[in-house]
Amino acid sequence: MGMHYVGYGPKELWPQEDIVEKVREVAKETGAVIEITDNIEALKGADVIYTDVWASMGEEAQLAERVRLLTPYRVTMDMLKATENPDVIFMHCLPSFHDFETKMAKDAMEKMGLDIREVTDEVFRSKHSVVFDEAENRMHTIKAVMVATL
Repeated sequence: MGMHYVGYGPKELWPQEDIVEKVREVAKETGAVIEITDNIEALKGADVIYTDVWASMGEEAQLAERVRLLTPYRVTMDMLKATENPDVIFMHCLPSFHDFETKMAKDAMEKMGLDIREVTDEVFRSKHSVVFDEAENRMHTIKAVMVATL
């Protein structure tokens, strides 16, 4: 699509280099730039910051390791400020761990001492967040696919 994509995270979770190279070959056709890094400076100029939960259903055994790896990459206001873009938007496919109001987040903190929040509540509820618009659009897209396949 001709965009500059930055995958920002710990080296231990980067995609395999052969996959990245294949993606870069395709990107050459559109003028896109694909960057995988653990350097927060690469976020400068970003229009969108997107994240997901750190461990999906079925990956609960990996939770402690994921928290260890990903806590430095939690989406915070400091991360949004690092973009130097006052209009940066935050996206998340939901559900999200952004506070300790859910049983899972509360239990992880109380029983295991794990802060599983991938985004702070400050960002999640900020003017930058479009998470509910994203979820609503996804719902309508899913309905359209269902109608098209009936």
